[in-house]
Amino acid sequence: MFRFMHHAHQRFHAMHGHHHHGGGGGRGRGPKMFDAGAMRYVVLHLIADKPRHGYEIIKELEQLSGGSYTPSPGAIYPLLSMLLDMGHVSATTEGNKKLHTITPEGLAFLAENRQFIDAILARMNEPSEGRGGDLRALMHELKHAVIDKAHGHGTSEERLTQIRAILRRAAAEINQLD
Repeated sequence: MFRFMHHAHQRFHAMHGHHHHGGGGGRGRGPKMFDAGAMRYVVLHLIADKPRHGYEIIKELEQLSGGSYTPSPGAIYPLLSMLLDMGHVSATTEGNKKLHTITPEGLAFLAENRQFIDAILARMNEPSEGRGGDLRALMHELKHAVIDKAHGHGTSEERLTQIRAILRRAAAEINQLD
């Protein structure tokens, strides 16, 4: 019963554009990227572009926003379930993942809402507000480079030492700025 109520609660929030933001650490979400259920349109647009898994959608939204917004799985997966329930996407299971593909109904919905979707995408492509808005994207890029090289195939202690030295030099240079 609780599980059903919890899922119904998540679906309600996904349909109405409500997102729960945890306090403290976690990923910075930047300015509110989506409101009034706008994420549904963008996710459907991404699936129309090519069939996708939930994780791919999260990564694509992160990339589209220049790293300033990363939706949580708790926002994306209930939304995908809602799109399935609405008949806008279909899903095929591949192992423990679902590949989502747009349906003719989903394509018709996108066509009817093209102007709105284009406006959302244009807003996502705008540079981040404020001075140094690109710093967040650059920090995100740096984080991914470090993770990829530190945890990639064939990583050695020598490679980790090199990465540590580069990061220390970068921090020292930034600290020396006036």
